Amino acid sequence: MYDAIVIGAGPAGLSAAIACREWDLHVLVIDEYPKPGGRLLGQLYQDSNGDWWNGLEEAKKLLQRATELETDIRCSISVHHIEKISTGFCVHTNKGRFNASNLLLATGAAETPAPIPGWTLPGVMSIGAAQVMTNVQRVRVGKKGIIAGINVLSVAIARELQLAGIELHSMVLPAINSVTKQAGNPKQVMDGLIRVAHLAPSAFLRFGSKFAKATWVRDLAVKFYPRNGMEMWGMPIHIRKAIVQINGTDQVESVTLCNLTPDGDRIQGSEETIDVDFVCIAGGLYPLAELASVIGCPFQYIEELGGHVPVHNEQMETPIEGLFVAGNITGIEGAKVAGAQGTLAGLSIAKRKLKDVADISDKVVQAMEKVKATRRDAAIQFHPGINEGRAKIEKAFQAYDQVM
Repeated sequence: MYDAIVIGAGPAGLSAAIACREWDLHVLVIDEYPKPGGRLLGQLYQDSNGDWWNGLEEAKKLLQRATELETDIRCSISVHHIEKISTGFCVHTNKGRFNASNLLLATGAAETPAPIPGWTLPGVMSIGAAQVMTNVQRVRVGKKGIIAGINVLSVAIARELQLAGIELHSMVLPAINSVTKQAGNPKQVMDGLIRVAHLAPSAFLRFGSKFAKATWVRDLAVKFYPRNGMEMWGMPIHIRKAIVQINGTDQVESVTLCNLTPDGDRIQGSEETIDVDFVCIAGGLYPLAELASVIGCPFQYIEELGGHVPVHNEQMETPIEGLFVAGNITGIEGAKVAGAQGTLAGLSIAKRKLKDVADISDKVVQAMEKVKATRRDAAIQFHPGINEGRAKIEKAFQAYDQVM
C-alpha cells in the first residue's frame, strides 16, 4: 500500500512526487509514455524577457531531484480503471493493480480536433504531434507546411518548427464548420492573438496589442487586417484566410485557401492553391480528465479553463476523499503553473497523511501563493479570464462540499 500514487509524470506529477518524498511519503509515479517528463520533453520557447524556456532541461532537473529522493517512477504503464476501496484507491493498469491511500491525477491535456476536408491524408497532423516528432523524436515532419489554427499553442510550436529548420508557408484559419465556429472566426482569433503579441519580435506588434484589447479597436483591426498578413518571425499570420480543402492522392500535395470576411464568411472567387507537403491542425487543448470521471469525481464546465474540469479547491483536493488533481487536468495553463500546482498537491497529500506535523500547513499556504504568483507572471495564457475560471471552480467545490 502506497501513501500516494501519482498518475502522470509531467511537470505536475513529478513536482508532486518530489514534494511527497521530501516528507518521506511512500510514492509511486506511473505514466504511459516510455520516459518521464510529459509535454516538457517537447517544449522550447523564448520568454518576453529574452530567456529561453527549455522543457527538456526542466524535465531533467525534476527527474534528477526525484531520483535523489529515490522516487519510484515507472513508465509504459497505462491506467484503464480506478476503484475506490475502503483503504483508499485501487489503480488497475496493464502491469497489474496498485493500491494507495491517496491518489493524484496529473494526466494533462489533449488536443481538440478541427476537421478540414482532406484531413485524413498522410502528412496531416495535430500541432502537438508535430512538436513531439520534431523536438522529442527528432523526425522532420516535412519540407514545407502550413498551420491551420491560430492560438497560443500553434504560435509557440510554429516557432519551434522554424528553429528546427522546417519551412512554414503561413498560419491561417480553419474554414468555419460546426466544430470550428470559434477557431475559424477572425474576431475570436484576434482576441487570442493579442494574448501572444508580447512574444513577437516586432515592437510594433507588442505596442499595438496594448490598444487592441478594446472591442472596437479589435474589430477595426480585423476589418483592415493586411492582405499579406502580419509577420511574426518572418512567417505571415493570416486571420482573413482559411484552409477550405487539403489536396492530395496518397499524401498531402497542396491546400486550397480562401479569403474571409471579418465575420469569417468565405469570399467566393478568392480561392488559391498553395503547394505544401504537410499540414498542422491546431484546434486547442482540453483537460484530459477521463480517469476522474471513471472514479466518479464531479465536473464543472468552465470555458475559461478549457472545458470540463474536475471540481477541486485551492489545495487541489476534490470532493472525493483522498483524490487530488494538478496540472492541465484542472484547466489549461503552462508548464510552470502545472509544476507549482503539483508541488501544492504533493504538500496537500503530505498534510493529509501527516496531520500532527506543525509546519506543513504553512508550507501549503506558501505553495498556494506560489501558484498564484506563477500564474500572474506567466508569459503565455491559453485562455482569457483564467482567474475568473479559478474562482468559479472554487465556488463549485464549496457548493458541493456544503451538500456533502
